[in-house]
Amino acid sequence: MKILFKKVNVVNEGTIKLLDVLISGERIEKIGTTIDTAKESVKEVSGENLYLMPGMIDDHVHFREPGYPLKGTIYSESRAAVAGGITSFMDMPNTVPPATTIELLEKKFALAGSCSAANYSFFMGIDNNLEEVLKINNTQVCGLSDDGLYLNDSEQTLVSNPAFLEQLLSRTNSLVALHCEDHDLIKANEDFYRAQFGDEIPIQFHPYIRNERACVAATQAVIEISRKLNARVHILHVSTKAEAEMLNENLPIRAKRITGEACLHHLWFSNKDYPTLGTKIKWNPAIKSERNRTGLLSALRESKLDIIATDHAPHQLAEKTSNYFQCKSGGPLVQHALPVLLELYH
Repeated sequence: MKILFKKVNVVNEGTIKLLDVLISGERIEKIGTTIDTAKESVKEVSGENLYLMPGMIDDHVHFREPGYPLKGTIYSESRAAVAGGITSFMDMPNTVPPATTIELLEKKFALAGSCSAANYSFFMGIDNNLEEVLKINNTQVCGLSDDGLYLNDSEQTLVSNPAFLEQLLSRTNSLVALHCEDHDLIKANEDFYRAQFGDEIPIQFHPYIRNERACVAATQAVIEISRKLNARVHILHVSTKAEAEMLNENLPIRAKRITGEACLHHLWFSNKDYPTLGTKIKWNPAIKSERNRTGLLSALRESKLDIIATDHAPHQLAEKTSNYFQCKSGGPLVQHALPVLLELYH
């Protein structure tokens, strides 16, 4: 059965045009001002006052499977994504077990093939598995990432080990997506506030603990290594104006070797929201000042940042309402991404 959207507002390539769109199976067969289907079996749908636009691609989600089925599964979260206008997702490796081997990665692909409502790919995790990550098929696997994974059972991400990072970037031809915060600076800030408040640090100090300096230092270090090696690096969840300014490569997107991502929560919230929303808006990197929020929006308009992601990371409510150190970071966003972006536009 074919479907004809009749006289619908088609949003594409920066324009809105009143057009007919004919769908055959899972493919767009034809787009035109008037499509005649009198000789075909077609279900006609009136497009009056409706808008038809491309689905969003979310390059950064945590769909929690395997390991955390009470938080989410590929089945449940892919349907939430499609309901919110996201038709393709790229899932991070911090599951249980983490996707740090080809075998485990293939199991995730097989699982998604049996139940996902959206298009998908998966990042392979990086810890101390250099020879294994060099084996991935770049036509299927979207890249490598340390997001949510920590070296040596600590909270240190790959940026804390520049020697290993340089070795990885010098040998792989895969995209490497990195979480950029300086762990030593964060730990010093944690110690400072813990001395004052113990474990009950008020949540409004989160952007002072995981502060702008920690983000900028780590991102700067990654960019320097990446440029030296001409490596393909993607900076995840950029949360500061200063980082976005570092990514100002005046190049077409396909020519860029270093790209950056903004996340919805950093575009929508600021530190003004902590008093009312508390730990519900605890993310890593932290939501920061209004100056940084508006700076990220400007960076997107100027193509210094290249994509908008959700960093969708569902938790159970009890995990989001405990004290500062026990409260999990992250929140569910895939179903709300498109409405939030339209609201930001307006």
